Amino acid sequence: MNVMDANKSSMMSFRKVVPTFRHHALAPTPRNRLLARLALALGAVAAVAGGIALLVWLLAPAAPPPPARTPFGIGVREAAPSAGGLGGYILAVQAQFYRSLQAAVAALKADGAALWSLIALGFAYGVFHAAGPGHGKAVIAAYLVSSERALAKGLGMSLAAALLQAAVAVALVGTVAAMVRATAATMNEITRTIEVTSFAVVTALGLALVWRKSGKLLAVTGHDDGHAHDGHACGHGCGHVHPPVERSRSWRDMAGVVVAAGIRPCAGAIVVLVFALSQGVFAAGIAATFAMALGTALTTGLIAAVAVFAKALAVQLARGRGDTGSRIVAGLELLAAAFILVLGASLLAGLWTGATAS
Repeated sequence: MNVMDANKSSMMSFRKVVPTFRHHALAPTPRNRLLARLALALGAVAAVAGGIALLVWLLAPAAPPPPARTPFGIGVREAAPSAGGLGGYILAVQAQFYRSLQAAVAALKADGAALWSLIALGFAYGVFHAAGPGHGKAVIAAYLVSSERALAKGLGMSLAAALLQAAVAVALVGTVAAMVRATAATMNEITRTIEVTSFAVVTALGLALVWRKSGKLLAVTGHDDGHAHDGHACGHGCGHVHPPVERSRSWRDMAGVVVAAGIRPCAGAIVVLVFALSQGVFAAGIAATFAMALGTALTTGLIAAVAVFAKALAVQLARGRGDTGSRIVAGLELLAAAFILVLGASLLAGLWTGATAS
């Protein structure tokens, strides 16, 4: 073998070795994948938190009023975005509903036929109340955007959350009424515990979804093996059947959403139940409370439908963009999950700040 042949042989060997070396050098190690996933998760949370902070700074009034509580000095706080404008209108209409509901309960004591008016008012209040600010509908909508969930499941979660909200209100007022020497302070303490539980569930759900969706985005960007389907690796053109573990996790997630959205009772339900209890018509208050739940479920279900169709439209538009479209959809899912986490953490922080201030 002459010198020329030896050089050619060496170059061929080098060209074979370099791609192999490059593949091993750039191959994602478990540590690198973990760091990349953590960076994606933190980046999404920071982006959502920054966006929300900017919106609050631009839209919030200079001196926002303290959150309003229900009459009788008891119950959960309601969102009060401003004293004027849309926020002031919502508060004014809500106060009018309170007065109408109390009048209907008082009329029921004299005329049993007033029950239907009370139920109709309760349903109307539920429809209106669910259209206002509140974390329940936001959690359900964001969860539907962050996950591949059908419209039927979104409507089911809306109804389940509304019914849970009504059941919690009935149990709360009924329990406090049965307690010896129960006071408004006792109910406030119980409702605060319920609020903390609700917001903690929102935060935990958001944390789990952010971690899962960051893994999916990492996979579709090509920094992991294969493609992810809600956290499960999947080959190109995946069409596999969801394993039992994934289906179980899906139901756990949806149960968490229902608890997070529904465990915090509606202020209007507390008003009706307490006033009905004072008038000796507690059963009628329960009927009105569940009518409210149906009204709430109607509005929340419509919001859930908008979220599902918006997600479906985004997926449809992304299909023509190949891998870029998949990355965009995965990124939107991660941002929706980050919104749930930021919302829960903000609500918990608000409770802690309020307790410290008081």
